[in-house]
Amino acid sequence: MRGMEPLDFRSDTVTRPSPEMRAAMANAEVGDDVLERDPTLDRLERRVAELLGKEAALWTPTGCMANGIAMMLHLSRGDRFFAPAQAHVLGSELGTAAWLAGGMPEALPWEGKPGRITGDQVRRAAGNSGPYYTLHSKLLCLENTHNFAGGTCLSLEDHRELVATAREKNLLVHLDGARLWHAAAALNVALKDLAEGADTVSVCLSKGLGAPMGSLLCGSKDTIQEARRVRKMLGGGVRQGGIMGAAGLIALDYLPRISEDHDKARGLAEGLRALGFSLEAPETNILLVPVASVPKATEILRGVGVLVTSVGSSLRFITHRDLDFKDMEEALQRLAPQAAEIRSVA
Repeated sequence: MRGMEPLDFRSDTVTRPSPEMRAAMANAEVGDDVLERDPTLDRLERRVAELLGKEAALWTPTGCMANGIAMMLHLSRGDRFFAPAQAHVLGSELGTAAWLAGGMPEALPWEGKPGRITGDQVRRAAGNSGPYYTLHSKLLCLENTHNFAGGTCLSLEDHRELVATAREKNLLVHLDGARLWHAAAALNVALKDLAEGADTVSVCLSKGLGAPMGSLLCGSKDTIQEARRVRKMLGGGVRQGGIMGAAGLIALDYLPRISEDHDKARGLAEGLRALGFSLEAPETNILLVPVASVPKATEILRGVGVLVTSVGSSLRFITHRDLDFKDMEEALQRLAPQAAEIRSVA
């Protein structure tokens, strides 16, 4: 074995800045973004907006803030919005959409593969406009990839169908694309195509790309101008943000290698199946492994230096740039003697 230093599969957010990234941060050109704009953040925002085919972008410290700003722009008090069941905006952002944006969430169950909703489903849920005392359906939130479905991808065809249905029902569209990079790599589709038609799109630089923090909200120039104001209202006025902007620019250089993380997840899945585990092949870098007892299995794995989290009754492994292919082999070697116990212990 390669030693018992922990192998951290808990998330692709546990990555550490590379030496190249740290050097770029240390030498970043900076300015006061509240007063005259920070030049490095400005370069990052322009680059990401171009990648996604949008007019403008706004850096935020977190993806939750980016999504929250989008909700505040799109919803008024009492407006209903739809999202796939277990979407990040429903449960993992602690009610921001209801608290700050005043939106009434409605989760749509997965009618297709895990994480997938259909155009017909949105059409039925939105219904027709009613009298003043009925809810107004205002927004459709999509998530690509879908985290808690195991990193499943919304295909380009499905994305276009859902956007078209939203337009038919007079719904705005926000795309939580925290891991849109991973969907684009898995589907071999351009990022801008997977963002096509969405009024706003958020993407994350710390999920898979290695930046220590930062997300971007993309949309039209007018939308992002107002988003900048909302960010300030939320306490997100950025001063010398170029330090983080430089990290983001280096992070984007990892985009061509995202598919390597998918390959790591597939190799890990094959090894786990060989050890008797029953699991679906991962579409991207997220692997869900059903077990009899998540707390017991997590404890056993921690004992051999393999760190994971959970989704429901499954362990969640996420592969990333700080774990190489040899680490997949090492993880399998460490858990192999415990495999039967992990599978069956209750």
